[in-house]
Amino acid sequence: MRAFRKLLRSNYLFTLGILICAFWVICAILAPLVAPCDPLVQDMTIRLQAPSAQHIFGTDNFGRDIFSRVIYGGRYSLLAGCLTVIIAGAIGTFYGAIAAYVGGWVDNVMMRFSEMILSFPSLILAMIVNAVLGKSLFNTMFALVIVAWPSYARLMRSVVLSVKENEYVTASRALGASSFRTLMKEIFPNSVSSVLIMATTDIGNQILMFSTLSFLGLGSAPPTPEWGMMVSDGVNYFNKFWVSGFPGLAIFTMAVGANFIGDGLRDLMDPRLRKEF
Repeated sequence: MRAFRKLLRSNYLFTLGILICAFWVICAILAPLVAPCDPLVQDMTIRLQAPSAQHIFGTDNFGRDIFSRVIYGGRYSLLAGCLTVIIAGAIGTFYGAIAAYVGGWVDNVMMRFSEMILSFPSLILAMIVNAVLGKSLFNTMFALVIVAWPSYARLMRSVVLSVKENEYVTASRALGASSFRTLMKEIFPNSVSSVLIMATTDIGNQILMFSTLSFLGLGSAPPTPEWGMMVSDGVNYFNKFWVSGFPGLAIFTMAVGANFIGDGLRDLMDPRLRKEF
């Protein structure tokens, strides 16, 4: 905690990333209190109005308040990004750890399977899976998990291959610890830091991927207020910058904030840099 507090004082980008992400998380949780209007209510008499005191982000082509829709949209985008990272990270971490610890033909078969998934372009594979399953928030997240978990598996495998050669692992085996206990008590805790750093950075990437699928019409169904879908709504109104500009700014700031946090955690958890804190 002392190192973490010193990192907050010395790394301004890390602090900024925490503030940005905390802002969007709080807004999403308190959306009914923060948003001034119902995000689904349409009023065609005020459609495509520029930002004003009454509608600070303007209105869209259906007369809906964009600020309210951005606030509520954070619930879907943040939920999709965080849950995708948690599920994909958990699957990939255990998958890669087991493959590296067991080794031999089991490792070869397991990693060839993950590499088969990685051989497909991630966006194209996510689009195919989502198109087959149908348009919904759950199906989009499922598609993102399928695309994301092999990266965690490869990272965890590479770390475990190095950690399992350490002397404390050999000592655990010599003392009669089972393979499962050695993996969970000795190897896993000393390997997971790299995955945590990757997961933090990957939240922004998954939000971008989710928004991209929604932009292409494969995310949540209308009129759900979701950032990527809102950007898509503004494609036909380039002269009305606020329709897609503010949702796009929300995506950008959240992705940048998550990357700032990931960089800061890397500095904190890297033994070569930890002494600076």
